[in-house]
Order: sequence, then structure tokens, then C-alpha cells
Amino acid sequence: MRIAFIGCKGIPAATSQGGGIEDHVERLATRLAQKGHHVTVYVRPYANPDNRKFWKGVHLITLPSFHRKNLDAISHTFLSSLHVLFRKADIVHYHGVGPATLSWIPRIFKPFSKVVVTFHSRDQFHGKWGKFAKIYLRFGEWASVNFPHATIAVSHVIQVFCKNKFKKHVWHIPNGVDVPGLNIGSEEIKRFGLKPDGYYYTLSRLVPHKAIDNIIDAYAGVKSDRKLVIIGGAAYDDVIYEKKLKQMSAHDPRIIFLGHQSGKTLQQLLGNGYAMIHASRSEGLSVGVLEAMSYGKLVVMSDIPENLELIDHSGVSFKVGDVKALKEILTDIDEDPEMVKDRGMRGREMVKIKYSWDTILLKTESLYWSLLKPDKYESFSKS
Repeated sequence: MRIAFIGCKGIPAATSQGGGIEDHVERLATRLAQKGHHVTVYVRPYANPDNRKFWKGVHLITLPSFHRKNLDAISHTFLSSLHVLFRKADIVHYHGVGPATLSWIPRIFKPFSKVVVTFHSRDQFHGKWGKFAKIYLRFGEWASVNFPHATIAVSHVIQVFCKNKFKKHVWHIPNGVDVPGLNIGSEEIKRFGLKPDGYYYTLSRLVPHKAIDNIIDAYAGVKSDRKLVIIGGAAYDDVIYEKKLKQMSAHDPRIIFLGHQSGKTLQQLLGNGYAMIHASRSEGLSVGVLEAMSYGKLVVMSDIPENLELIDHSGVSFKVGDVKALKEILTDIDEDPEMVKDRGMRGREMVKIKYSWDTILLKTESLYWSLLKPDKYESFSKS
């Protein structure tokens, strides 16, 4: 198949400083290319600073975008949607509800191609968006299930939402991770003054809906020698929130901001932490949480449905926004390393079973074939 991906900033995710969507597209696109498919990913100039043409067998096409919060994604998606009309593509795959609003372009003007949308999260609830953007993203949810030939939901929660709200069936194919070995070393974390099991961490972009301010507030009341490591940087237009977080933390030397990390350094940070804290107010299906679980780490997370879908008795949840409850949980687990280790390993085993990229690749590829050759692949599961 010839497959085109539209909607992410760029790949590799590490150099594009992307988030969950970029990581998802990179892992899926490169695996499809390894299986012999011709895969193209549309990327933005700032996310491809080396002007790469290929990455691990994937063809990269760099098109401009209007690099502002409200216009970056949609301007790049528009140009990509026009560009793909003049290329051979069996599948045009959009990622995110914002980009999905333009998926009608190949649906109408490229009738021999099949259009797919992955519904990653309900972006309208992300705190960074203004009123107009929220209205547009609400329209994007409708577009995600009405414009394409098929829609993928990364969580059962989103799948059920689409069924109840729009009376549409969508396919559930989750995010995934590669399960690493447990002996990853610790030399990289020493340069930050860290030691194994000597810190909690959170991993996300520094944006308001990730609720890192709640984590800092809660941690301030915890009497622990363990540090709090905040991994991730601000989006280019969210530096105000980052500044606020650093001001909140200025009085507590236990709190460390490490910015964007990748490669071996990130692996060792995730693999050597005591536990992960994930307080998000809005989420799709967090790749960061899956990565922490893959390293056998207990995750303390807010109780939004998308998070609870992941932990399945392997983590600990608290009411979203409840700083007092989070502080009490951190105080308890700080003194119970056996429980922390037991639940962490339970989560690792669950990731192996449910969130393997081998399974995700097979499901996605089967969906593509079912659209292109419905008579031959009519047995594809709609579960």
C-alpha cells in the first residue's frame, strides 16, 4: 500500500519535540515501512530542522505552516491535504480532531483513496484553547466520524463517546509502547544528581491541561527525601505556564525541571524513577503513562476515564484536581516500596499483553486492507 500520514508535527518525535501523536505516527509509520509499504509523513519545517527526506524507510515531505498556536496545525494540514491530491496514495490517514476537519478534501477530490482519521483525544478540553478554537475542535469531533471512510479511537472511552454522541461505529486501536529490558543502567541520571528510586517524575509537555501545577502543590506537602523530576518542555506558545510552574517551585530544591529529553537519557530517567505522577485534566490515551508502565513503574494518576482505562488495578488514582488526595497518596506510597514495586510490575505485564506495537500494527494494517479490498477482508473485527 501507499500510505500518507497528515496531522503530526514531524518525525522522529525526539527531534521534533513532539508529543503523543508524533510518537504514535513515528512508531506506526516506520513499522509499516519495514513491512514493505510505501509510507509518507507530512512534516513541518521547525519539526524537521535537518531537512531530512527519509527516516527509517519513511518518506518525509516538509511543507510550511503558519507557526502560531491557533494556525500551525490547520495551515499545515490544509497544504498537506492539497499536496496529497497529486500523489499516489491508497490510504490518507489523518491524526487528531483538528486536522480531521480537512479530511473531506481527499475524500471528495481523491475518490480512489481511502481516508482514515485517528481520534486521539477530545482536544476542546485542553486549557490552552480559546472559545473559538474550542468550538472548532468540537466540530472536529463530528468531522472525525463523518468525513473519513473509517475512524480509529485510541481508547474505549473515545469509542463509546462516538457511539453515544454521533451514533457512529469507530474501531478501537490503542496507543502502544515497546516494552524495554529492566537492566538499562543509571549513568545518565547521575549528571542530574539523581539515583535509582530516589525521585518521582512526570512526563509531558508543560501545558495547563496536564495539571503539573497540581503535582507541585501536592508534592510541597509531602515530607520526602525523594525529588520530583519534571520531564518535558513548553510548547512554543506556552512559556507563560512554564514560568508559573518554575515560580511555584522556586522555594523547593527537591523539584527539578529537566526540559525535553530523549534517547538513552530519557530511558534511564523513566526506568530508574520511584513512581510516575500523571495529574492530567484531559487526555486521550497517554503514551507517557504507557511508557512508565512498560518500565515497571507505579503510576499515580487522575481519575479521568481515559486514565482509569489504562491502570486496571496496577496504579493508584485520585480525583482529578484534588491536591489534598494526591498529597495523601504520595505520602502513603513513599513509605511502601514493596507495594510500589508490585503494582509497577503488574502494570508492565498488562502493557505486554494489551499495548504491544505488534498487535497495533496488525490491527491498523488489517483496517487499511478492509477498506481497499472489502470482499477479501470483510472479516476484520469491529471490536
